[in-house]
Amino acid sequence: MVGNLQDLILREIKSPEAKGASIQAMVSPKEGWEGYVMRVIDVQKGGYTPKHHHPWPHINYIIEGKGELEIDGVIHPVQAGSYAFVPGESLHQFRNAGDQVFRFICIVPEIGHQY
Repeated sequence: MVGNLQDLILREIKSPEAKGASIQAMVSPKEGWEGYVMRVIDVQKGGYTPKHHHPWPHINYIIEGKGELEIDGVIHPVQAGSYAFVPGESLHQFRNAGDQVFRFICIVPEIGHQY
């Protein structure tokens, strides 16, 4: 399976705790990766994802832009090339800290793909 991000459906993250964030699912059980989903998340200038927690972990890789990843009250500056492991049950949020789109890959168990 080979694809291109520009061909995928872009969905707004609809949450009162999010601003300017959207998501695209790239690889999931639908494509044959049982149990996991790899997504790309875009956060626009001034935007952020919901601050939340859940039982499953995240694996993240920053593709472009500058941002902040808050994990349990600690703010970590991130930029293109940064990666992160967010443990399950950690209160976390991604925020755009730059002037252009903040884009990152997010891999979660299938149960964690709710958008």
